[in-house]
Amino acid sequence: MARFGLPALFCTLAAFSAALLAAEPKSKSCSEVRRLYVSKGFDKNDAPMHEINGDHLKICLQGYTCCSQEMEEKYSLQSKEDFKSVVSEQCNHLQAVFASRYKKFDEFFKELLENAEKSLNDMFVKTYGHLYMQNSELFKDLFEELKRYYVAGNVNLEEMLNDFWARLLERMFRLVNSQYHFTDEYLECVSKYTEQLKPFGDVPRKLKLQVTRAFVAARTFAQGLAVARDVVSKVSVVNPTTQCTHALVKMMYCSHCQGLVTVKPCYNYCSNIMRGCLANQGDLDLEWNNFIDAMLMVAERLEGPFNIESVMDPIDVKISDAIMNMQENSVQVSQKVFQGCGPPKPLPAGRISRSISEGTFSARFRPFHPEERPTTAAGTSLDRLVTDVKEKLKQAKKFWSSLPSSVCNDERMAAGNGNEDDCWNGKGKSRYLFAVTGNGLANQGNNPEVQVDTSKPDILILRQVMALRVMTSKMKNAYNGNDVDFFDISDESSGEGSGSGCVSQQCPSEFEYNATDHSGKSASDKASSAGVPAGAWPYLLTVFCILSLVMQREWR
Repeated sequence: MARFGLPALFCTLAAFSAALLAAEPKSKSCSEVRRLYVSKGFDKNDAPMHEINGDHLKICLQGYTCCSQEMEEKYSLQSKEDFKSVVSEQCNHLQAVFASRYKKFDEFFKELLENAEKSLNDMFVKTYGHLYMQNSELFKDLFEELKRYYVAGNVNLEEMLNDFWARLLERMFRLVNSQYHFTDEYLECVSKYTEQLKPFGDVPRKLKLQVTRAFVAARTFAQGLAVARDVVSKVSVVNPTTQCTHALVKMMYCSHCQGLVTVKPCYNYCSNIMRGCLANQGDLDLEWNNFIDAMLMVAERLEGPFNIESVMDPIDVKISDAIMNMQENSVQVSQKVFQGCGPPKPLPAGRISRSISEGTFSARFRPFHPEERPTTAAGTSLDRLVTDVKEKLKQAKKFWSSLPSSVCNDERMAAGNGNEDDCWNGKGKSRYLFAVTGNGLANQGNNPEVQVDTSKPDILILRQVMALRVMTSKMKNAYNGNDVDFFDISDESSGEGSGSGCVSQQCPSEFEYNATDHSGKSASDKASSAGVPAGAWPYLLTVFCILSLVMQREWR
């Protein structure tokens, strides 16, 4: 019996140690983890009261844990919703900025046109009376075409304005030569002399240049605000991949499984995961910045020579000046027309209308002074609108490349930059050692946290890149005063709706179980790094004891 004393004693000590080691993890309470889990609306029956063996875990670290399989699965779904919600919150503000500015600009431009038409009508009724009323449809058509251009864009402004002046010349020529009868063919001949005779002076040429440039710039700028709004709306709807979801669970909830309910993810750890999950959004940045620069260029034009307000406010005065110019030069104009088109046939004596020279068109509007320009539309002015939107455009630059950082700056998502040693690094409460990867899909090949397929760009993102590229080209044309054609890109589906906001994780007190050593690793981390789960040590000691007895028996 004596020779069996040492092995028996060893086995007894081993078994006793195994029992102590096996009992220790099970004695740890999971009450705080359970409380937070239930506070999210989950079933309390999913959450254990004490730590259990974690062999069932597929994403979080195995070993003794406070997470059941059901908890890990629900945390997986919750992390997706949290991520989608936080990204949506970041984008929703920008989308709201563009949506509100588009609405304000659109309202302003439409009201500006309404006010200009009303002002012209009021002044012309007062100045020209019945003669204007007889010909008012000519001016009504002008404003209808301007509105149609702004709304739909399918109007050639230059041709439309040429047609307006040609029709006005026909009406005026009849009025200043009311003693003659003119056929339609004769009036067509009169129109051919418009460029040569310049009956309205230089007003048509100047007004055509001003109206075309101002309307192109105004409409293009409003369209740009709408495109920006729609791009942000579509891109803000994120659907994380399986690999992204695994990384999100590991970052946001696996710490709970270890009882670290108040430890937030390390900032750089969060940054790597967000850059992986938002890799495609990062590829928007180049075209987005080009688009913003082009918008700012057109905004400068709207403040200066292409200011639609300074064009439309005095349009009644300018047209009146043109009419007065025609009246003053009517004799010379008529003589040259008669020489080129032939002498017209006189009307019978009883049908000769009263000449306009008797005073019908004798009134002239007062001179227009720009400093007298009132706040004409939508309770504001173009200058104030442009100044406001320029500031917002500058703030929106580099939005997509800074989105990962913006998400991680949310206190619900990560610890601050100054808390680098006491944060969750994916394995325990310790410093995160990996470098932060770059933005965009091409830089994700070496992302240490998220596996990203860099060979498959997102189709939705590519469509938005193209939309921005097309709009940028139109902005550059508008900046140069060139008319542009528009097409509708709003028919693309915006995808599913975004969440209303992340669920805030509020923990009343610090509550940690896994003590860390000086290297920042917990006991379970050391066991995992050695290739052995922490919960396996008691069983290994028991097996070792049995093997020792067998070997002792064989030796005997």
